[in-house]
Amino acid sequence: MGWAEFVAAFAIFFLTHALPVRPPLRPRLVGALGARGFTLVYSALSIMVLAWLIVAAGRAPYMRLWGWGPWQVHVPLIAMLPACLIVALAVGRPNPFSFGGAHPQDFDPALPGLVRWMRHPLLVAMALWAVAHVVPNGNLAHVLMFGLFGGFALMGARLIDRRKRREMGANWALLDAARRAGPLLPRPAQPRDAVLRLVAGVGLYGALITVHPYLFGVSPLPF
Repeated sequence: MGWAEFVAAFAIFFLTHALPVRPPLRPRLVGALGARGFTLVYSALSIMVLAWLIVAAGRAPYMRLWGWGPWQVHVPLIAMLPACLIVALAVGRPNPFSFGGAHPQDFDPALPGLVRWMRHPLLVAMALWAVAHVVPNGNLAHVLMFGLFGGFALMGARLIDRRKRREMGANWALLDAARRAGPLLPRPAQPRDAVLRLVAGVGLYGALITVHPYLFGVSPLPF
């Protein structure tokens, strides 16, 4: 099949991420599915297309850009722990600045949690995942895939900021200034919840290491 499947998977990936969130399609989908239903369907579709894209990259013709060394395995192994912790701390928490949160109206800039350091935690986690995985995958298809994912995360942050500024008006700048004015090490709004989320993040990290050989055919461990 050559590069055809890889190109098709990439095209579908960007279409499924761009079209459903743009007006007038998004309001229609939310009206038909409900806000929660839209989020669930959109998330499931995103995961399926992402899985297809990863498989398609593995099937694409191998074109070596740089050699592989044992040290490269440690780069994603180290980077994925903070990425998993970021995901665990961010999902479902109030965040009026980005996606992946819940109940943005409950956001307290005096207790911003992870948002004190980053407006878009899930995009930061995606960028960590993507950039770290470029290092041990020195072939053209995987460099294109992970490199574009990293660029997608950075571009997505700017696009979301632009949209949120438009939607929130002057309140966006006020909230952003308030969350940045907090202490460098802010205390969590719910310490017990934060601890449980950190434990869940470590669990996610361990689960990904465990299933990686079965899903992608290669162990992420150096031994």
